[in-house]
Amino acid sequence: MTTRILPAVGEADAARSITTLLSQLPDAEPAAPVVDSTALLDLLARLAAESLDELPEVVLVHERIGPVPALELIREVALRFPAVGVVLVTVDAGPGLYSAAMDSGARGLVAFPLSYEELAQRVQSAAGWSTGVRRHLGHSGDMLTGPGGTVVTVSGAKGGVGTTVTAVQLALAAQASGRSVALVDLDLQAGDIASYLDVQFRRSIADLAGIQDLAPRVLQEALFAHESGVGLLLAPADGERGEEVNERSVRQILSALRHRHEVVVIDCGTQMTAANAAAVEMADTTLLVTTPDVVSVRAAKRMVRLWDRLQIRKAEETVTVVNRHTRATEIQPPLVEKITGTRVARTAVPAAFKELQPVLDAGRMQDLEAKSTVKQALWGLAAELGLVHTVEPEPKQGRFRGDRGSIGLRRARSR
Repeated sequence: MTTRILPAVGEADAARSITTLLSQLPDAEPAAPVVDSTALLDLLARLAAESLDELPEVVLVHERIGPVPALELIREVALRFPAVGVVLVTVDAGPGLYSAAMDSGARGLVAFPLSYEELAQRVQSAAGWSTGVRRHLGHSGDMLTGPGGTVVTVSGAKGGVGTTVTAVQLALAAQASGRSVALVDLDLQAGDIASYLDVQFRRSIADLAGIQDLAPRVLQEALFAHESGVGLLLAPADGERGEEVNERSVRQILSALRHRHEVVVIDCGTQMTAANAAAVEMADTTLLVTTPDVVSVRAAKRMVRLWDRLQIRKAEETVTVVNRHTRATEIQPPLVEKITGTRVARTAVPAAFKELQPVLDAGRMQDLEAKSTVKQALWGLAAELGLVHTVEPEPKQGRFRGDRGSIGLRRARSR
């Protein structure tokens, strides 16, 4: 049986050494190395979308892969593609790293300098494990594999621009169209989605932060089942508990959520932390909400530059949403696009706070009337992003309104 092997190696010398030895393994079919974590995850997602059988049996992850650290990358591959055996290639083969790699989901560890015998043994072991898992998955249709659902993050250029309203309405629109939806509040210290949706809750995302193995039952217990059908994973009521939620836990939680929901919408608030930075990096689509005024647009530009410097998200991979738009304002969407260097959504949300005030005061955002121009615009935005099967109510057509087609905002990243 042929074993397909995919090396993920960023260093040229290490890549040559690994591919040379892999080419000597019997019944091995090594692929060309991928150079970073993003390329690896994107390639695995494309293969999994075709068929489980298209995935390689073994992935070799070099310890210096980036931008996602190797152990975090192994954890994400193990969560998203459970039928792939992952082997860590490292200089340090000590018991501490070995234990950490196993905890992350690796099936083996190979140390530099590489030996043919050790590499062959680890690859064969991981391939055998992968074959067994696939045999089991072939008789278990309820087990999720592949890339899972679509993850959308919603961030605000500054406070008060409408980030939470946007996130909530996108989630409600997707749910109303028949999709399974999770809405996550990652504004960890100040998030209050619960107040927008009339929710009293006990469990929050902080309760999942320290859990190593997120079983479906554990995840389900933390989700609040809202009357709309949306599953809510809320920010902690005590803001200081937000510090418990780190980058590692966010990657694990979001990977688990996307396997169980067709759409995951994340309210990231306006402050950058390691936690919501991880969410923005993992997302299929990242939205940045701004209002058409100088202060907000400047803040949006700063946020985009920050993401780029930290290698979280490139400007051209970010979609800016103009909220409270009027034709009379001097700053129009094309100017926002030029200033920020992002792609501005065709759907602009009109300035109509009077429509929102009654439902905001009542804490019942789900009761916003269908005739509301704000709701029509935001549900039109959901259609533009491909989050819904159909759109009800249908948004009115206008200069900066979207049509009902998807603009295909899945990432095509290359660093």
